[in-house]
Amino acid sequence: MGTAIVLLLIAVVVVGGVLYASRQKAARAQQQLADEKAEARRWNERLGGQVLNLVGTNEAARQALSDASGSYTAAGSQIEQATSAAQAQLAKQTAMEGLYYVRAARIAMDMDPGPELPDLNGQRSAGTVSEDREVSVEGHQYAVSRTPSSHTPHYFPGGMVAGRPLPQGWYSEPIWKPARATGSWGSGAGLLFGAMFAGMAGVAIASMAGDVFGSIGEGLSDMGDSLADGFGDFGGDWGGGGGGGDDW
Repeated sequence: MGTAIVLLLIAVVVVGGVLYASRQKAARAQQQLADEKAEARRWNERLGGQVLNLVGTNEAARQALSDASGSYTAAGSQIEQATSAAQAQLAKQTAMEGLYYVRAARIAMDMDPGPELPDLNGQRSAGTVSEDREVSVEGHQYAVSRTPSSHTPHYFPGGMVAGRPLPQGWYSEPIWKPARATGSWGSGAGLLFGAMFAGMAGVAIASMAGDVFGSIGEGLSDMGDSLADGFGDFGGDWGGGGGGGDDW
């Protein structure tokens, strides 16, 4: 009887400890969510102020401000719907991306771009467009540039889009929007990226691809040399054997 009471007390203590720990964990998660939401709101309010006070004076600026307005609306919705700290952090990234669009609009209007912004997720690894380039892929013309123009009015701040790094720069059309909407790029994305960014300094993916293909090429070259040496040795041995036959 005494043993049963002791075991019951132990069970009560263990269950109570588990419940306490669970409640503490839930409380910490809720506090973290509240903190991340507050941070996201701070960034989105800053974005909203810029969107309301700026008016685009050219096509590139108007397009950038339109994208900034879209980011403001999207971030607000994400903040309200966020149920985890990670979702709130995503909302903050959306608001920060909107501020990059605002910065781009100010640059397009020859205004002071304002203070530097924190890096977006994947932005640094995606790199930055370092030269103007126009390419034709599957009969369609695309252009990318370091600077805004009527020919390249669509700005992208750089980052990962549907698993691909897209560098910061100005584009003739928003090639990232369909990929973001569907979560994947079309079948011609590889050709487009290769034509648009291959060998471009400052674009990390282009540099990495060059290194990879360069290594493959060097490997194939070394393999070819080894095979040639092997056949050369084989031919020499065969010739030596023939000489021996003549002597015989």
